Amino acid sequence: MSKTKRILKWSLIVTLVLIVSIVSLGYWFINLLPEPKTAKEELRATLPSDLPYLTENIKEHRGKILAVVTSVDVMGNSGKSTGYELTELARAYYVFEANGFEVDVASTKGGLPPVVIDGDDMKEFDYAFLNDSIAQEKVSNSIAIGTVNPDDYAAIYFVGGKGAMFDFPDNEHIQTLLKDYYQSEKVIGAVCHGPAALVNVKLDNGRHLLEHKTVSAFTNEEELFLIKDAKEIFPFLLQDKLIEQGATFDEGHLYLEQLSIDRNLITGQNPWSVWALAEAMIVQLGYTPKPRKKSAEENSISVLITYESKGFDDAKGEIDKACKQDPRSIDRELIAVHSLVATMQFDLKKTVDLIQLLRHSNEFL
Repeated sequence: MSKTKRILKWSLIVTLVLIVSIVSLGYWFINLLPEPKTAKEELRATLPSDLPYLTENIKEHRGKILAVVTSVDVMGNSGKSTGYELTELARAYYVFEANGFEVDVASTKGGLPPVVIDGDDMKEFDYAFLNDSIAQEKVSNSIAIGTVNPDDYAAIYFVGGKGAMFDFPDNEHIQTLLKDYYQSEKVIGAVCHGPAALVNVKLDNGRHLLEHKTVSAFTNEEELFLIKDAKEIFPFLLQDKLIEQGATFDEGHLYLEQLSIDRNLITGQNPWSVWALAEAMIVQLGYTPKPRKKSAEENSISVLITYESKGFDDAKGEIDKACKQDPRSIDRELIAVHSLVATMQFDLKKTVDLIQLLRHSNEFL
């Protein structure tokens, strides 16, 4: 047998062994995840009236907040679809509403904006938003940003979604609104790719709004992990551009909550930062946020941050504390996803640790 044939033979054997191993590991891994008691169909039927956070202890009317979404539905010339991230609008929308603020929705073009709906990320508030006739009417008939009266709103919130990278940075109406809001000390919030709205904004003194500001946004690492050719698809990487215009970039752990508060400018790194960001905006508006039961997703994000910052034992202790109160207070799928991310990064120790945490959480079921 020639050397070439031997190499080919062993390559095929190794490939087959890897495939079998991955399939076997995947089957074992899936079996670690408990069957959800709440059927997905029931979750999809959630209404705002089903959520105590929205129906109990209703606050008096305190003003209005403008949520701004992208109108771009394709990422540059890539052919890849995009839009605003539904979870990033829905969750903030309900925090604002629960705390007494009416929310209007605007987009760069007005009308019905494109939306990204990831079924794996959707929870009860997200489905409630889809089933909320008032919210859907506002989305379907979003206000064109050029017609917005800035005096109508106490704060402005820029929703993420990769489309924002294409129509937020050079929109003169967004630039004018942000300049006026910042200089008049109104509250500005932006999450994930939403901080693209801050790019190219100059104040009356001629300086970039971002200069000497501490901000968070979707990081280069997060972007390139998901889209390897992001540098070719997007006009810039958001982290790079924010730094280029004078910002101090406050980078948190990969795909975990990270918030930056710089006076009236509040920014979040990714979709898992939305709850904290929206409530930080309420605080900046001068109110104590309405009490809210933390979601299982938030609890799991907290466990993962504890693991990254303090180690395995402290993370395990946090699971113990949460699960003793409610075994369903941990989003096990989220921990599983992060273990897969660690595997893709060839971080074997982290992979094993997170699987162990997942298995430990299952002991309470």
